[in-house]
Amino acid sequence: MKRIIEENLLAWKNEPKRKPLIIDGARQIGKTYTMLDFGKKNYPNVAYFNFEGNKPLNRIFCEDLNPERIVRELSALSGKSIQKGSALIIFDEIQACPAALTSLKYFCETAPEYHIICAGSLLGIALNRESNAEKISFPVGKTNGLKMYPMNFKEFLWAAGYGDLAALIEESFSNNKPLSEPLHLKALELYKTYILVGGMPECVAEYLERMDFDFMRAKQHKIVADYTADMVKYSDRLEAVRHEAVYNSIPSQLSKENRKFQYGIIKSGARAKDYENSITWIAKAGIALQCFKMNTVNTPAEFYKDMTSYKIYFSDVGLLCSKFAVSPEILLSDFSIGGEAKGALTENYLAQELTAAGHSIYYWESGGRAEVDFVLQIGGKLIPVECKAAENTKSKSLKAYVEAFKPDYSVRVSSKNFGFENRIKSIPLYAASCIANLGSGQVALQKYF
Repeated sequence: MKRIIEENLLAWKNEPKRKPLIIDGARQIGKTYTMLDFGKKNYPNVAYFNFEGNKPLNRIFCEDLNPERIVRELSALSGKSIQKGSALIIFDEIQACPAALTSLKYFCETAPEYHIICAGSLLGIALNRESNAEKISFPVGKTNGLKMYPMNFKEFLWAAGYGDLAALIEESFSNNKPLSEPLHLKALELYKTYILVGGMPECVAEYLERMDFDFMRAKQHKIVADYTADMVKYSDRLEAVRHEAVYNSIPSQLSKENRKFQYGIIKSGARAKDYENSITWIAKAGIALQCFKMNTVNTPAEFYKDMTSYKIYFSDVGLLCSKFAVSPEILLSDFSIGGEAKGALTENYLAQELTAAGHSIYYWESGGRAEVDFVLQIGGKLIPVECKAAENTKSKSLKAYVEAFKPDYSVRVSSKNFGFENRIKSIPLYAASCIANLGSGQVALQKYF
């Protein structure tokens, strides 16, 4: 499956001052497939090594961290010719071998001609976890890094054979011109399918092969079970119970009109001090996304976020949809599920798209009277983004934000077609990933001001 991250990988390959690359992200989002696919397309030889449960491989890094010796032994172990510049070395699940992670420092300093890509599903967890033997030493400043997420809607369109539609969507986004009505309706139909399927590659492949939601949903349940198993594997018993409780509470958290995370929903009497480490854990594992409230609407946004007020989303809207047990027939017919559930799925989808596009997400609230779903820092300025599940685009909250802070323009994401009116850029739900292009010079907004 074609992934947007491939463009970043190619840029890394061609970078003269290239360092070993680490791809971080949750389990089962396609890291291994993407690394192998990229390697086979761009290198004569690919040498793949998975450290998880591989003691012979791990022992190669125990003697010393000399790159030339390591490469000779890796070549002998794999039967692959690993030549500088013409072979790609892939280290998968590198968090399982702390010495291999440390060795990247020496590859960077003394053997930069070797092309190395690494992946770690729980790297953020491993780096903060003391093992019995040693603590992982991260090679600070000696690696390049990329964050990877589940497939976004654009990648879903590519996989489903709608690449031409994806291109037309981006064109309409750039020109603020409506997509033709038949294409608009088709894109909305595919968007609803994506809400059910989500962006986990295994689930996308299962659905596209069988066109059967039951088989696909079984895959989703298995992924959630695997995430829970990781909580047990990488935490002590009490921590694992708390991690799972926080993760399982997210659908209930999002079902409220006010989606701010509340500890009392986990269980009666739950306190922040007991569960805040679990929130950090699921965020670092890449299976949940945090959206912080802004104390003050000012830049830099990260400086003004409220660390005590936030919303939490699933990293994949399809997994959330399976947790809600939403009937595919109901969702695909007219999306007539309950208002809060529909709003939660739509908002989770947008959070996922914005995060995958490289945005840090925040929200704004005014004394409980008004709330803007997302605020993005784009081109040094803060832009409000309102999320609507249907065509009803009236919003007192967005109006209150605009009156208070007078942004250059606002963004409204809904089922309405493209347009620009009253300094509000209307974006259909299926074009949410295009928001990454705002402020990049690719979108003609200046003519409206």
